[in-house]
Amino acid sequence: MTRLILSLAAAALFTLPAFSQQLPEPPQISVSGSAEVKVAPDEIYLRLGVETRDAALEVAKKQNDERISKALAFLKSKGVADKDVQTDFINIEPTYSDYSSRRVEVFVVRKTMQVRLTDIKGFEAILTGLLNSGVNNVHGMELRTSELRKHRDTARAMAIRAAREKADALAAELGVKRGKVYTVNANEWGGWWSSSAGWNARYSGIAQQNAMQNAGPPSEAADGTLSLGQISVSASVQVSFLID
Repeated sequence: MTRLILSLAAAALFTLPAFSQQLPEPPQISVSGSAEVKVAPDEIYLRLGVETRDAALEVAKKQNDERISKALAFLKSKGVADKDVQTDFINIEPTYSDYSSRRVEVFVVRKTMQVRLTDIKGFEAILTGLLNSGVNNVHGMELRTSELRKHRDTARAMAIRAAREKADALAAELGVKRGKVYTVNANEWGGWWSSSAGWNARYSGIAQQNAMQNAGPPSEAADGTLSLGQISVSASVQVSFLID
């Protein structure tokens, strides 16, 4: 008898979750809401490169080091902090005139640098100064906002309001009343804009042209011929409300 009671109890425990999963969900109104916030960028991240060539590896490397040093000195003179500058890649590529004999015709030395700029108004002058200092490749640029968290919170709040208003409109048309939140999911994205190019992009024109095509009205912080536009911060929510 004891063994039978234990078997029945165990069977009841195994069937309880399955039974609970089969319970019908309560009546709901499921809606989505989205919002987009346009903000002016206040940070620029530049990806730059220096490429030198010579038949002697020592000469090509020395020229590259001299150009990098000159560019770093220029950035320091413009008040760019050391923590905002990073040289993070070096590549040495031999070019052979005769692959069978492995005779090197020229050595190509490449080094890249990343720079974070917070002086938006002085961006063009700094970029021009870097090119005059020996930088001969602009790999790309990123426009960012330093207040990404704040703008994402704003976009999410707007998306939630849109979802709630949509649910209220549906409930009114259906002749029911919106109840408490049953489920909710949220997603945020954006907050930057970027362009990129390879080692063939030797001048600032590519980066400037791409940036000028960025959607949005010109930023008041921009100066000169380069319009930085605005960047988008977006959010969306999916919400299910109970029907009272």
